[in-house]
Amino acid sequence: MQAIILAAGMGRRLKGLTKNNTKCMVKVNGITLIERMLGQIERRHLSRIVIVVGYKGKELVDFIDALEIQTPIVYVNNPVYDTTNNIYSLFLAKEFLRQDDTLLFESDLIFDDSVIDCLLDDPRDTLALVDKYESWMDGTCMKLGEDDSIEAFISNKNFKYCEVGNYYKTVNIYKFSRDFSNSCYIPFLDAYTTVLGNCSYYEQVLKVITMLDDSRIKAKRLDGQPWYEIDDVQDLDIASTLFAPTEEEKVSMLQKRYGGYWRYPHMLDFCYLVNPYFPPQKMLDEIEANFGKLLSQYPSGMMVNSLLAAKNFGVEPANILTGNGAAELIKLLMDGWTGKTGFIKPSFEEYPNRYPHRESIFFTPENENFTYTAGDIMEFFADKEIRNLAVINPDNPSGNYICQKDMLELVRWARSSHINLIVDESFVDFADEGCTLIHQDILDENPHLCVVKSISKCCGVPGLRLGVAVSGNTDLISGLKREASIWNINSFAEFYMQIEEKYKDDYAAALERLKCERNRFAGELGQIPGIRVIPSQADFLMVELTNGVTSGELTKRLLADYEVLIKDLSQKIPNGQFVRLAIRNTEDNNTLLNALKHICIS
Repeated sequence: MQAIILAAGMGRRLKGLTKNNTKCMVKVNGITLIERMLGQIERRHLSRIVIVVGYKGKELVDFIDALEIQTPIVYVNNPVYDTTNNIYSLFLAKEFLRQDDTLLFESDLIFDDSVIDCLLDDPRDTLALVDKYESWMDGTCMKLGEDDSIEAFISNKNFKYCEVGNYYKTVNIYKFSRDFSNSCYIPFLDAYTTVLGNCSYYEQVLKVITMLDDSRIKAKRLDGQPWYEIDDVQDLDIASTLFAPTEEEKVSMLQKRYGGYWRYPHMLDFCYLVNPYFPPQKMLDEIEANFGKLLSQYPSGMMVNSLLAAKNFGVEPANILTGNGAAELIKLLMDGWTGKTGFIKPSFEEYPNRYPHRESIFFTPENENFTYTAGDIMEFFADKEIRNLAVINPDNPSGNYICQKDMLELVRWARSSHINLIVDESFVDFADEGCTLIHQDILDENPHLCVVKSISKCCGVPGLRLGVAVSGNTDLISGLKREASIWNINSFAEFYMQIEEKYKDDYAAALERLKCERNRFAGELGQIPGIRVIPSQADFLMVELTNGVTSGELTKRLLADYEVLIKDLSQKIPNGQFVRLAIRNTEDNNTLLNALKHICIS
């Protein structure tokens, strides 16, 4: 068996990266695509490698020759690479197709060794490698029969997003038997190029062939083996993470993305925090039904969105500000503070990270569960002469919760001590007896108090980027509104606020489901040797590892072996081995439980 690699294209969508190099010379984590691919083919001991070159062909040939690949390499030149497509490149190599069974590759691919192995190990002699369609994929799609027959190629014109669950994307790696090439593919290739020219793609020939009743080419479905097609800089960015040289680097690169994990459809994200039981399907259907107008029209300005938020939270519009997530509001608030400021550690770092360290004073609870009370906070900061204090309730990552009665005592203490107080209640709805401070009478009596809430986290809509800041200090809120953009939230977030009251019963039911699952999940985790669960009133659990497995090792093993991402807390808590686990639905939580049992017991 031989390999044929099509490497004549210019890769215009990669822009500056292919100005002086062909597409397959682009590097992923320091190694060119062609070098990686040739090394993988070399280890399969094929009879030869045929490479069709074109753009920057001499430079590519010189580079490949310097690699000292032992498998014989033959070059075919496509002199009109800039006016033809890959059908002509394969046409130029057709005489090699006649001579041997062939693995056919496009050169802009990066893949795991198992991708090649699954083709070689399959006894069927002619296969198109395919994968279940995902949103990042671009190019030829098809529908398959139960016997792996190719029932239809899906053109862009006929592509329907409502049917993507039935689509498969070609990986652009094929196995052709010599007999298939001679008796079927090459005759159709000759006829197609004669009639329709050279500005098409070789898959079009396969499309014609599969229209025959006795088509001999079947689909080979991947089963989670990693691969990526690199057409632009975003593809290159994703591929760099998927194929990071070490698991440590992969974890680091994923966590530095701060989200966007829908681009990694096989990964379970237990790192970032979201309500798994809300919004309900009916709410999603309502948003989807209005998608077109929400996408094409401007959102309202600050005044209208404050009115919507005020209606939903039962306060006056002058007391509330909507934000592009709580993160925008935190930045605006922290920019306005001066003087010594109190923070609690370990906690949500967005607040102290936004403030000068030299002006920051930290309280760290001295107990194994990192619990603290309102009294502990007041006692610690009583003589510190702070001007500001930030408290997250429930706290992140510990899940520590202070009840409303005690929080009101802290509010009164701060008022009498002339301390500006921020209380972040992003997780308060998940507490068993969660009671918010967002009440008009509480705000009116305490203008020094500002309450921040991430709607993204508690309502399971982080993609909307929606949060609120609420205060009895109307001058503060008015000033923050002047600092924020007039269109600081989008139409989808505005529409969500418009309709959310209709779904309050669904939200209440979702919170109860979350609390029940949290109790079950915590109980199951506590039965695993080497895991100590810290009680939590949020939608996550902090656990301590006690059997010698470090938090870094566990994070790497879960990602490498189970495609599960968790939060390693070694940066937050250097003296101990702690991780944070988001609470997802029962099925996902059971997946993590089984993985942890295997790792911690083995």
